[in-house]
Amino acid sequence: MNSPAITLRAMRPDEYEDYARRRDQEYVQSLTEMMSTEAAEEKARQDRARFLPQGLATEHQHLLVAENASGEVVGHAWVGLAEPPTGPADTAWLHDIEVARAHRRSGYGRAILAAVEAVAREEGASRLGLNVFGDNAPAISLYRASGYEVMAQQLAKRL
Repeated sequence: MNSPAITLRAMRPDEYEDYARRRDQEYVQSLTEMMSTEAAEEKARQDRARFLPQGLATEHQHLLVAENASGEVVGHAWVGLAEPPTGPADTAWLHDIEVARAHRRSGYGRAILAAVEAVAREEGASRLGLNVFGDNAPAISLYRASGYEVMAQQLAKRL
């Protein structure tokens, strides 16, 4: 499938609050498979404070909005160019990528991912790392089709 044309731009302050709230809610929902809601909410707060202490102004963090050729917002991505702190210096980290619900299954995920990879390369990264929850089959399929390989794996069983 050919990817549609997109343009990445910096997220505006008026978009950031909605993005951060929505991302935190989705993160908490995913984490509740592994911990209580209260613990998940606290982890979401701590992670945002750790990785985005100055919000949009946080150094080495790019919060990006993807627009199609008509200027319509079709998704977003967050790439850290200094993460993870314990990883190799040449590795950027994809903290988040999402295609707007109305535009899913249309090639925008692949287009956004490719554009983020280009941003990371331009900033000097030679690798792009990411985490994905094990039950996110569409994302796993996208990453595999885009050449990503499993570097580590965690397993769990509910008792």
